[in-house]
Amino acid sequence: MTDFILALLWAPPMAAAVLAILVVRYRAFVGWTSVALSAVSFTASLWLCGQVLTNGLAPPAGDVWRVDALSALLTACITLVSLLASAFGPGLGVDDAADVASTRRFRVFQNAFALTMLMAVTANNVALMWVAIEATTIASAITIPLVRTKASVEASWKYLLICSVGIALAFTGTVLAYFDFVSTAGRLPGALHWGVLHDAAPALHPELMQLAFAFILIGYGTKAGLAPMHTWMPDAYAEAPPSIAAMMSGVLVAVSMYAIARWKSVVDAAVSPAFTNALLISAGLLSVAVGAFSLVMQRHYKRMLAYSSIEHMGLVSIGFALGPLGMFAALLHLINHAVAKSMSFLLAGRILRRYGTTEVAGVSGLLKAMPWTGPLFAAGIFTLVGLPPFGLFVSEYLLVKAAVVAGRFWVAGAVLLLLLTAFISLMNHLSGMLYGAVPDGVTVGEPRGWALIALGGCAIVLIALGLVLPWPVIALLHQSVTSLIP
Repeated sequence: MTDFILALLWAPPMAAAVLAILVVRYRAFVGWTSVALSAVSFTASLWLCGQVLTNGLAPPAGDVWRVDALSALLTACITLVSLLASAFGPGLGVDDAADVASTRRFRVFQNAFALTMLMAVTANNVALMWVAIEATTIASAITIPLVRTKASVEASWKYLLICSVGIALAFTGTVLAYFDFVSTAGRLPGALHWGVLHDAAPALHPELMQLAFAFILIGYGTKAGLAPMHTWMPDAYAEAPPSIAAMMSGVLVAVSMYAIARWKSVVDAAVSPAFTNALLISAGLLSVAVGAFSLVMQRHYKRMLAYSSIEHMGLVSIGFALGPLGMFAALLHLINHAVAKSMSFLLAGRILRRYGTTEVAGVSGLLKAMPWTGPLFAAGIFTLVGLPPFGLFVSEYLLVKAAVVAGRFWVAGAVLLLLLTAFISLMNHLSGMLYGAVPDGVTVGEPRGWALIALGGCAIVLIALGLVLPWPVIALLHQSVTSLIP
C-alpha cells in the first residue's frame, strides 16, 4: 500500500513536468492540468498521513524509500504549498502577462522542484536525500530569473553558488559519517540507511561524528537560511516569482531543517546531545538576531519576508536543542511557518502586481486599494509576529516554555527580546502599508475570486492550528518526536 501511495505522490509532478515539455504549443490547459495533478499529489499526502496514523510506522517501501510520521507531515506541507504555487503561477490564462517560454520553464521546474523535495523527505538513504536536496537547488535556481533582469540573474547565481558550497559541506559530513561506519562495522548492506546508521551510532567514533555534524549543520543550514550562511536568501526571495518564493520560503527551508533533525538523532546516539544542542542554539540565536535586527531597517516587503524566514528558522534550530517539548514546538513551527509564509508571499505577489513596487514606502492605503488582499496580508504578518489566535503563537509559546523547562532561562529571555524586536519592526512596516492615501495610478477595489478563497483558507488553517490542534496533527508530531528523540 505504501508503495502505491508513494507512486501516487511522485507521479503527478513528474507527469506535469513532462507534459509541459512535450506540448509543442503551450495552452492554458497545460497549466490547469498541472494544478489538477498537484491536487492529486496533495490528496495522496493526506492518505499517507492516514496510513501512518493507522499503522504507526508505515512499512518501508523497499530499501531506498521509507515513510514515518515526520516524512508524512512534510509531504503534506510540500504538496499543499506546491498546489498553491501551481494555482497562482503563470500559464493559466488569467491576467497572464508571462511569455510562453517563461511559462513553460515555470511549469517544468516548479513541478521538478516539488518532486525533488518529496523525494528528499521520503528517502531512507542519506546519500539519496543529499542528491535530492542538491537537485532542489538546480530546479529552483532556474525559475528565479523567470523575468530575466540583471538583479534576478545575479540573485539566481548567488543562490546557486552559495548553496552549492553549502551542500558540498553537507556531502563532506555525510562521507565522514559513512567512512566512520565502514571502518567500525565493515561494508554492510544498507550502510547509508537511517535505521542502520542510528543502530550503529553508539559504536562510532565521537570526535569524528562531531566533525561530521558540524559540516552537516553548516551545509544544510545554508539551504535553510541559518546565519551566517543566509546571505543568498533576501536576494533570491526578492527576485523570485511569488509562487517559487512561496515554495522556497514555505517548504524548502523545512526540508533542510528536516535533514538536520534526522542527522542530529544519529549523532546524539554517538555522542552526548550537549554537543549538537550547543551548535544548534548558537546558530539559532545568531539567526534570530540577524533576522530580527535586519527587519528594523528593511525597506522592501519581499526582503522583509525573507529576513522573517531567517528569524523563524533560527527558532526552529533552537527548538531542536530543547528536548522533546522543544522538538515538538519546532516541528509544529515548521508546519505553521510553511502555511503562513507561502500565503504571505503569494499575497505579496498580488500587491506587487497592483502597486508595481516592492518598496514598503511605495505601498500605502492597501486596505482601501485591495480590500480583500490587505486584510489577508495583515493576517499573514500577524501570524509571523506570533500573535494569537494564529498557530505560530502556540509554537513560539511552547518553544519558550521548553527553554524554561530545560533550565535555559537565558535562551528564553534572549528569544523573547528578539521576538519583541521583530514584532515592533514588522508591525511598523505593516501599519505604513495598510493605511494612508492610495498612490495615484493605483486601481481601487478587487473582485472576490477563487484565489482569495484559497488564501483565506490558509488563514483559517492558521487560526485552527492556533485554537485547537487537530488530533491527527498532534499524533503525527508525537510520533515524529519519538523517532528523533527516543
